[in-house]
Amino acid sequence: MYINSYRRRSEAVFLVFFIFLLFCVGRLFFIQFFRSNYLTGIAKKQHNQLVELEPRRGTIYDCNLKAQAFNMSLDSLYAVPSAIKNKENVINQLLPILEVDRSYLEERLYRKKEFIWLARKLPQEKSEAIKQLNIKGLGFLKETKRVYPNSYLASHVIGFSGTDNTGLEGVERDFNKYLKGRPGWAIFLRDARQKKLDIWEKMVLPVDGKELVLTIDEVIQYIAERELDKAYKKFNAKGASIVVMDPHTGRILALANRPTYDLNNHSGVSRDAMRNRSICDLFEPGSVFKIVTASAALEEGKVTEEDVFFCENGAYKVGGRVLHDHTSHGNLTFRQVIEESSNIGTVKVAQILGPDTVYRYLKAFGFGSKSGIDLSGEISGMIKPVRAWSKTSITAIPIGQEVGVTALQLASAISVIANGGQLMKPYIIDSVRDEGGRVIKQNRPVLVRKAISTDTALRIKKILTGVVEEGTGKLAKVRGYSAAGKTGTAQKLEANGAYSHSKFVASFIGFAPAEDPLLAIVVTVDEPHPYYFGGVVAAPVFQNVAGDVIRYLKGNELPMEAMAQ
Repeated sequence: MYINSYRRRSEAVFLVFFIFLLFCVGRLFFIQFFRSNYLTGIAKKQHNQLVELEPRRGTIYDCNLKAQAFNMSLDSLYAVPSAIKNKENVINQLLPILEVDRSYLEERLYRKKEFIWLARKLPQEKSEAIKQLNIKGLGFLKETKRVYPNSYLASHVIGFSGTDNTGLEGVERDFNKYLKGRPGWAIFLRDARQKKLDIWEKMVLPVDGKELVLTIDEVIQYIAERELDKAYKKFNAKGASIVVMDPHTGRILALANRPTYDLNNHSGVSRDAMRNRSICDLFEPGSVFKIVTASAALEEGKVTEEDVFFCENGAYKVGGRVLHDHTSHGNLTFRQVIEESSNIGTVKVAQILGPDTVYRYLKAFGFGSKSGIDLSGEISGMIKPVRAWSKTSITAIPIGQEVGVTALQLASAISVIANGGQLMKPYIIDSVRDEGGRVIKQNRPVLVRKAISTDTALRIKKILTGVVEEGTGKLAKVRGYSAAGKTGTAQKLEANGAYSHSKFVASFIGFAPAEDPLLAIVVTVDEPHPYYFGGVVAAPVFQNVAGDVIRYLKGNELPMEAMAQ
């Protein structure tokens, strides 16, 4: 009886262990075949850390391969919240260094995550201060920060990129696909304490961005911005623009606007300061537009330089409108009409040509169409088709009213006169290159059309030389060199559609040296005061820029101020 009882107890114990064994086997089977992926994922999260490897953003150079934007390697601070025991103490230590709100650190350090960014691309002094604290749960990864060594210089051309290595303004945005590169990634191993080991399991290397070479010349850009800034401040202007172009090729050597901003500190900058006025601001050009009317008249053979026009002693009633000159004139030759910028004389020439011919030459000079420059944001301007002209349009459009243009369009137009009659497509990107310097994409001069004959261009060039020598553009004379150009003073429109008597756009368009032009320059100043005439406000900017740039190009000598920068 005792033996039977012992046997039953042994069998019961065995049965319990056998059932437990079956349960364990079943559980292992379930885990192996139904939960393995889930548990493997948890293990990988605990022992593997996926890190994105940032590519080096491509450098932006000027035409002489001087860096205008490049990347600098800096520390970025991250935290492993689960590894930080005394979070309040850590917050108190980081606050004076990072200079952020307490709520920002609290929100991040109390997250239930294994990795969280606290600060990106820290200055070296801040990263060193945090490293000295030796806080468990904090770590650093190397990231690159975009640096602009010339800060304000060419800001509207270069633009800037964000912390995620994506371009946000200027060529940084427009050519982001070349500059950004392709990110890589690596899986690093971590120990049981979640500390990253310098051992990687898998890695895909990043592909660095391509390099961008501009047509901009750093020295010419500096000269242009220096002189534009003087006029902008001296005449208390609302805005200002300058474009310096090689008239024979369309290469933009300098392009600047005011107001401007610092590329290294663009947070909080207004959209007005970021706007590239040279290509996206529309304005009535005024008398600088007379170069088109004059070119059409000579090209069509309707007038000669010595034909005489009676300028009505300063007041001309036509189409129900009384047209005025800024100075009363009697008889003027066609040459003198342009030199003295007579509205009445120019309108009488336009009446001989007729609306259809005037409109055809406006289009031939590129007005009313985008130039096609490799910058985003360009507008086409505005010229009305002949069917939309009123009875008085023939008295307005030939002298630069009832039309809208950009500074860049004016630069292309004056280049037509400078280069012998060819409308060239402007461009600001010279080439795209890889890290080895091999050219991937190269821009070349592009002829849009032959706008006027070489003979007509030469005849207009002589007239515009007279504008500078004897006419309204005397303040544009360049010491040691000849120059040609045209002044403009345009009334702005008020909200009610009437022309303002207190708001003007002062401008000067020209080229130098006149006989063999190296530069075509356009200067526009928006709402200058107390003086507002183009010959007083804009012409001196042309004079100083043309003089210094020609001396630099001919002798490759830096102006003293530029050398000091």
